Amino acid sequence: MPEPTKKDETPNGQPEEDANSIKKLSVELPNDSVPVPAMGRKDSVWSLGEGQGPEELDKPIDNPPLSTLLIESPQSATVFVGGDITFVAKVEAKDLLRKPTIKWFKGKWMDLASKTGKHLQLKETFDRLTKVHTFEMHIIKAKENYAGNYRCEVTYKDKFDSCSFDLEVKEAEQSSGQSIDIRSAFKRSSEGQEDAGELDFSGLLKHREPKQQDDTPEVDVWEILKNARPDQYEKIAFMYGITDLRGLLKRMKKIPKEEKKSEAFAKKLDPAYQVDKGGKIRLVVDLADPTVELKWYKNGQEIRPSPKYIFEHKGTQRIMVINNCTTNDDAAYSVAAGDEKCTTELFVKELPVKVVKGIEPVKTTVNERIELECEVSEEGAQVKWMKNGVEVPTGVRSRYRVKCEGTKHFLVIDDASREDTGTYSIMATGGTSEAHVQVDLKPLKIYQDLQDMTVKLGQPIKLHCEIYPGNVPGRWYRNGQLIQPNDRINIIHRNKVHRLEIETSSLHDAGDYTFVPEGYSQSLSAKIHIIDPPRVHLESLNFPDNTVTIVAGNKLRLEIPISGEPAPRVVWMKGERVILESGHRVRAETYGDQTSLTIEVTEREDSGNYKIVLQNEAGEATASVRIKVVDIPDPPEAPLVPVVGGDWCSMTWEPPKYDGGSPILGYFIERKKKQSSRWMRLNFDLIKELSFEPKKMIEGVPYEVRIFAVNAIGVSKPSEPSKAFTPLAVTSEPTMLVVDDVTDTTVTVKWRPPETIGAAGLDGYLVEYCIEGADDWVVSNKELTEKTKYTITGLTPGCKILVRVKAINAAGASAPRTLQHSVLVKEVIEPPKIRVPRHLKQTYTRKVGEAVNLVVPFLGKPRPKVTWLKEGKPIEPTHVSIRNTDCDSIIFIRKAERSHSGKYEMTVQVENHVDTAILDIQIVDLPGPPVSVTIEDVWGGNVALVWTPPKDNGNAPITGYTIQKADKKTMEWYTCIEHYHRTCITITELVVGNEYFFRIFSENMCGLSETATQTKKSALIVKEGNFPHDTAQRQYHAQPHSFTLTPTGMQVKTPEYSDHDFKEAPKFTQPLINTFAIAGYNATLNCSVRANPRPKVIWMKNKIAIIDDPRYRMFSNQGVCTLEIRKPSPYDGGMYTCKAINDLGEAQVDCKLEVKGGFTFFELMQRGVPLHLIDKYMNEAKIVEQEK
Repeated sequence: MPEPTKKDETPNGQPEEDANSIKKLSVELPNDSVPVPAMGRKDSVWSLGEGQGPEELDKPIDNPPLSTLLIESPQSATVFVGGDITFVAKVEAKDLLRKPTIKWFKGKWMDLASKTGKHLQLKETFDRLTKVHTFEMHIIKAKENYAGNYRCEVTYKDKFDSCSFDLEVKEAEQSSGQSIDIRSAFKRSSEGQEDAGELDFSGLLKHREPKQQDDTPEVDVWEILKNARPDQYEKIAFMYGITDLRGLLKRMKKIPKEEKKSEAFAKKLDPAYQVDKGGKIRLVVDLADPTVELKWYKNGQEIRPSPKYIFEHKGTQRIMVINNCTTNDDAAYSVAAGDEKCTTELFVKELPVKVVKGIEPVKTTVNERIELECEVSEEGAQVKWMKNGVEVPTGVRSRYRVKCEGTKHFLVIDDASREDTGTYSIMATGGTSEAHVQVDLKPLKIYQDLQDMTVKLGQPIKLHCEIYPGNVPGRWYRNGQLIQPNDRINIIHRNKVHRLEIETSSLHDAGDYTFVPEGYSQSLSAKIHIIDPPRVHLESLNFPDNTVTIVAGNKLRLEIPISGEPAPRVVWMKGERVILESGHRVRAETYGDQTSLTIEVTEREDSGNYKIVLQNEAGEATASVRIKVVDIPDPPEAPLVPVVGGDWCSMTWEPPKYDGGSPILGYFIERKKKQSSRWMRLNFDLIKELSFEPKKMIEGVPYEVRIFAVNAIGVSKPSEPSKAFTPLAVTSEPTMLVVDDVTDTTVTVKWRPPETIGAAGLDGYLVEYCIEGADDWVVSNKELTEKTKYTITGLTPGCKILVRVKAINAAGASAPRTLQHSVLVKEVIEPPKIRVPRHLKQTYTRKVGEAVNLVVPFLGKPRPKVTWLKEGKPIEPTHVSIRNTDCDSIIFIRKAERSHSGKYEMTVQVENHVDTAILDIQIVDLPGPPVSVTIEDVWGGNVALVWTPPKDNGNAPITGYTIQKADKKTMEWYTCIEHYHRTCITITELVVGNEYFFRIFSENMCGLSETATQTKKSALIVKEGNFPHDTAQRQYHAQPHSFTLTPTGMQVKTPEYSDHDFKEAPKFTQPLINTFAIAGYNATLNCSVRANPRPKVIWMKNKIAIIDDPRYRMFSNQGVCTLEIRKPSPYDGGMYTCKAINDLGEAQVDCKLEVKGGFTFFELMQRGVPLHLIDKYMNEAKIVEQEK
């Protein structure tokens, strides 16, 4: 049998395989320890996935996506068993705000973060200078099962990056005969307990308790796997605790299969056969059962008998003869006998083809035709053309053409180029031939060079040049980048003319254009300059009417796209003011294709039109943007309160001058008491009108109101408070309106004040009348009258009128009080009647010089006639003035004299009717002095005086006398007694040895007399026993006394008396009384005490002394003790004690003070009340409420 030969090999040393043929030699190494390179294969991946067969391991790995985060990715590497290796991944952190998250995986799903230990360590570092995160994975003392595919994943927010790499662990070779314990070889560390750093699956499998070792016999897993189907491998591995399924499958693939003894074939086909081309080959099999039907196959296709394929039978042998073998017969053949099949491969050996005539060297220029010719020894022989050792492609689109004419073979290059220079060779099975081909350039001539151009944006661009030779192609470049033709760019080459046409120019088309003829070092260049008039693209703002609205105080950054080539100069303007880039709060900036206006903190003044001006060499463009800064509105002006009611008012206001740039949505109303600082919101829903009526106010309490304006941005500051107003109610209607008097032209009415007046008081009354039958009421008094009586004048005699009266106050007019019946304007005679005032019914007394003004009212209609008489005689007008009116008569004396005294008679007469009255007027004056004053007697320190009443008593009774004394030495007068009624008196307690004069003043209702009557003689007070014989005097004592007669006179013995002791312990003569007080109004506690010496008074509250408390004031005057409590609160209620102490004792009285009306917790805190007292007060208040 001919020896099998190796097929042609690729550069990698592995045989080429035809996809449609099975040409693998079924020769496998018997031992599985031969190292197989892992690079370029996927035999080291851990997980196969579900349903993956071992043959899928050789599939190539897809290229990973480009990295977006990793700047350095871990690379595949190889390590020996027991060695250390480190994988490094780096992430640049310049654009990251925080540290990215990295995960290391083995296989598809096992996270290595849980496997760190003595064999695996993960490390992270950060370089602040380079801003690079470095992540390292250290594998220490690598084991064989660490080999496989690893993956590194980096995530940051919405960014993701990953990289896969392989680790190959090389191990020592094992002998083929070494027995392998499959379960120990492919089982990882036990349950991840002893070594948590092992890279196995056990830590991720369901935790199982360690099983007790049993004595069951060992199972041959190899036999089970060999006899099982591939889809059962994973189940069997799991059943027997084999976790490294991939390694198991790799090992099974390397184990030689034991051929079973065939039942159908006694002798099978040889593994391979070889035959020369054109020869004949016999394929023989020996059957164990000659009756079995055979079928022959070629590359899986059944072979039918033919002249080429002849089938022969010789006993148990079955022979297939293949005649005239060609290269097509080089294939895989198989024969099937029942269910059994045996295969072989047939190799057809060709005879070597020799080169008879070799290739000749060629030297030419570009664009010429090259034809290489070679002659071989056999027609139709297969040859291979090579260039520089590489096979020349001869496809349909190739530049090279190959043709064969008998034994001659040609390689044709129609249009030669410089790249065709090289060493060309032809290879036949029996020899080779080679020759050098040299292609040089033709001399280049430029007939027309490229011209610089300036083109407007959107216009076509046409570049044109002419060169020789004309058939030389070339390439167009823009800024060094090759230009490829497309729908917009057209490249034309016709003979010597080369054109580049761009249908519509764009900004990207500007630059340096270069045409490079192929194969030449020379090039043609031109510069294209694209210009574009500037434009402002406001449509991208998407703002209606190009108006930007922003709330005041916010930052505004307005970015507007612009275009123009070259880049235009941008100027922002507001009015005539140019906005600079260096502005602090407002600045304009331009970046590339956009310009921006930035206002850091917008203000109202920033509103307005902003103009953008763009200029470049192609033209100028302008645009305007309106910025509207909206803000809260200005506060409205102070509201007006035109109408005030009893518990309401009507208020109006004007809108604010500036609405903040946003329409006013409504208003909020607040009010407060004038004396308070607490404002109260009156409405929670916005008021859209400009008027409002606050209600539920307390009558008589001054109030103020204010307004808040509200727009879509917010609430304005409050307006100034309105002028203080007091809710006032009109009074009730006047009462008891009656007709008092009627004349031919007047009607007098009178009435009583309203029953209810209210806090507004009463300003006056308004009297109106109307003619009976008419509806027009006429105001009679233009100004209010405060009197309750009024006379309507100017009436037509004989008409009938209705009268009504209204009470007027600050709140307005009350309901009218109208007469029940109409009044006929016609005078009625009324008899006169004098109504003498009560004080004139008695004697009317006045002092001399005072004015006398007496008013005597009277009644009578028509106007009575009044006359006055004094003592039956007419009164002289020069002394007394008399003035008469319709209802009274006045007598007036400017300076009264005693002659004006007397009885005055007043007579009032109406026709035949008369009434009289008498007035008694008495004018009094100071009295005269007493007629005479004499010393009646002198004894001891006493003097008896007697005097005579004055002749002139001043027209008034003498009411008393005033006695004065004067020492003769000084003559200074001292009053001894006043208002003395008798005409005799004894003056006592005179000083012995002094000589006295006495004088007496008379006194009446007008006062003391102007002068006094003095004694003509003096009274000498002498010592006891020294009585001159020519003077008879006596000694007088006010106390009981005794007289003793002596030869010289009478001697008095005076008894001795002890002083009275007035000392007394404190005693309260008036106790304290339990009192109720109103919160906020001062309260006083009073009591009286008697004591001598003066006691010390102490006030106490709840047994605690009140000391230096500004809320209390204490007074003590003439024994009356007073405690004033300023604006008490319920906290001030309690038991108060007044205690009086002196040296003789003490006394005290108590009372209870209860304050009605309380304070809130906040108000008590403001008043400085301690917290424990507030708590006590609150608890007491709750108890009181529960008791009520």
